[in-house]
Amino acid sequence: MITIHTIAELRAALSKERFKGKRIGFVPTMGNLHEGHLQLIDQAKSCSDIVVSSIFVNPLQFGAGEDLDNYPRTLIADQEKLASRGCNFLFAPTDAEVYPHGREAQTQVEVPVISDMYCGESRPGHFRGVSTVVCKLFGMVQPDVAIFGEKDFQQLMVIRRMTEDLSLPVEIQGAPIARNEHGLALSSRNGYLSPEELKTATVLNQTLRKTREALLSGSKAFSELEEQAQNMLETAGFKRDYYKICRRSDLQAASEDDNAIVIVAAAYLGPARLIDNIQIDL
Repeated sequence: MITIHTIAELRAALSKERFKGKRIGFVPTMGNLHEGHLQLIDQAKSCSDIVVSSIFVNPLQFGAGEDLDNYPRTLIADQEKLASRGCNFLFAPTDAEVYPHGREAQTQVEVPVISDMYCGESRPGHFRGVSTVVCKLFGMVQPDVAIFGEKDFQQLMVIRRMTEDLSLPVEIQGAPIARNEHGLALSSRNGYLSPEELKTATVLNQTLRKTREALLSGSKAFSELEEQAQNMLETAGFKRDYYKICRRSDLQAASEDDNAIVIVAAAYLGPARLIDNIQIDL
């Protein structure tokens, strides 16, 4: 695997691959890689000839008081993990390489409506930062296909909408949520949790599965199910953020006539904000 730090080097390397007719797959990350990230690499390998991953802790998607400064940076370990899964190129740019005119002067990309709900409401400006950096990375890498995990379901939808609206020639693929043996969705922020909190964290997925069972049993009392889930999480020790039963197509609140459903949830546990979701076909 070759590690590259500048856009000029990246474009020179990938232009040679494109000239050979190679299909480029891309997996953008913020590093501190775990098995979930590596499964994205596996999926990219299955649908492309050359796999590029990026590691960049994007300051634009962190709000005031969030964990930008403390976010784990583990480049050497990440390089070893990526190489072990057959990643061909790692792009690890500096802040100045990505935002050469500074963050304040950076042109920004915003996807309206869908960016404003749920995680967007809890973290104002977050998805503007995500859309901006992903749009820039697409311009730098120029991939044929890009892989994003479905754990960040709202983020995946924002990126799909941005790619469609801006007519970007990139196929967006979602990848199934990677979980540990207890059902907890893998996340870099799980590292913030104590051993006891890690046990408690599994209640988030248990709650989602309990709501799914109620929906599959025919319940249409969506608001009641949402509140029951919030109470279950609070009893376990979580602080509530949101828990919503939504249409999968646009993340609007589900109605009784909707069949393609996703339950999206976020909650605070100790120093971490955890997210998860579960998809249901009724």
